Amino acid sequence: MSDVMIRVENLTKEYGAFRAVDQVTFNVRRGEVLGFLGPNGAGKSTTMKMLTCYLAPTAGTANVAGHDVFDESLEVRKRLGYLPEDTPLYKDMSVLEYLEFAAEMRGMTPNKSAARIKEVGGRCGLSEVAGKLVGELSKGYRQRLGLAQAILHDPDILVLDEPTSGLDPNQIVEIRRLIKELGQEKTVILSTHILPEVQATCSRILIISGGKLVADDTPEALRAREKGSRYRVVVESAGVAAEAVREKLAAIRGVARCEPSAKELGVHAFSIDAATSDDLRRAFFRAAVDNHWPLLELVRESVSLEDVFHTLTTKDPTHSEEARA
Repeated sequence: MSDVMIRVENLTKEYGAFRAVDQVTFNVRRGEVLGFLGPNGAGKSTTMKMLTCYLAPTAGTANVAGHDVFDESLEVRKRLGYLPEDTPLYKDMSVLEYLEFAAEMRGMTPNKSAARIKEVGGRCGLSEVAGKLVGELSKGYRQRLGLAQAILHDPDILVLDEPTSGLDPNQIVEIRRLIKELGQEKTVILSTHILPEVQATCSRILIISGGKLVADDTPEALRAREKGSRYRVVVESAGVAAEAVREKLAAIRGVARCEPSAKELGVHAFSIDAATSDDLRRAFFRAAVDNHWPLLELVRESVSLEDVFHTLTTKDPTHSEEARA
């Protein structure tokens, strides 16, 4: 059996003249935790809704766990768990009643579902609130419950849209750990606006912008693709004018931008962007020596995932996916 669990080819979704998703193609293998990123209106949520059979594609194909999303939607739904951004829950049910209801809808027998509900409730941190009404839960606990229903039937594929929304920092760490554990045995697509979360959880990243796929690689490879570097230079301020230092640093060959950073007592600190990947630290050090600046800090900062995301998506044309979907 192929280890490709999701196969998407030229997937397209149109709303009249508006094309929300434009010929997107990618594969996802078993055991991958895939980060699916994009600015608001880029086509991210629409793509996920097509993969989970909530929307029918206008053109192209999507095959999930060996089944076509258009012709075999019920088979697709049996094999995936979906946590939408706004989790639909019945507020007048208790947590236990809701999970029992979800198990019944999934066709699980009562003798099998009881043990599974206990296991999943423990993994998602719901044991202490099992008797509470859903409407009495905090947003964080409702999010945990949404994740619990998504994994209850032990699906091959998980599609998680903003799974840590509303959680406190400790809960976020717990859910990240759970997602990584699940990714060892299942295929996981994770959509989030929290880029450090993607870096901590995902083995691969897709970035969509303007309905088109603009990147598909590992977090490390995406950062390596970004040209240029960023530096932090800090000199002692005694007897030295900040503008004079800035002008000399900005004049160094290869510097694209040099701006004062947050004011710090007794020092002049600068944030510097280079237009080249060449290492400019030697040039900054030489400038400090030649001008008798006491150099307190000289750091070459690595390119962040935020920088890569900004570069790839700032040319995104105006879209309005959420309003249309």
